Amino acid sequence: MSINSLYELDQFQKKAFETLDAKSSVLVTAPTSSGKTLVAEYAISKALEKSSYLYYTAPIKALCNQKFRDFSKQFGEDNVGLVTGDHSIRSDSKILVMTTEVLRNMLYTSKGVPENLYCVVLDEIHFLEDPYRGAVWEEIILTLPKRVLLVALSATVSNSAELTDWIHSVRGNIKQISRNTRPVPLRGHFLASEKRRNFT
Repeated sequence: MSINSLYELDQFQKKAFETLDAKSSVLVTAPTSSGKTLVAEYAISKALEKSSYLYYTAPIKALCNQKFRDFSKQFGEDNVGLVTGDHSIRSDSKILVMTTEVLRNMLYTSKGVPENLYCVVLDEIHFLEDPYRGAVWEEIILTLPKRVLLVALSATVSNSAELTDWIHSVRGNIKQISRNTRPVPLRGHFLASEKRRNFT
């Protein structure tokens, strides 16, 4: 599957693709609905081309279920599985969607992750700043074998430069790529109606 042939790419998407092609991890920060997921889809395509594994992690089960359905339609049901605390569907698939906690727990088992795990997508990487759950993201970044590329995605991370520097210090090569404007501007609309009294 050629992502390039399906979409007219934004510059930040092109740069992210080039970064992955250069075998470097990438942190993508861009507003909601600007096309960050396309970077993950490009990584999925590369994993399938290599017959390697890719793990897509998300912080909540509802998002995992949505991505599982979307990726199953896009890349074929036989290629995509789901593992959350509630469900395990085709857990031996090349592309596995899971909650972030599932991956963290997997890293501490004797089996660990596959030798040919190509990439891990950390969606909503800004959860690293969460005082209660942030340690899970931190443990993954520190514990995941350095041969595995990271695709970190966020619309709201507040300290992207510092985060990139930290990941580089503990894992090696990573590039930050940002888009600062929304592709479609938000517009505010107000609706007012006259309230009439009935005196009868």
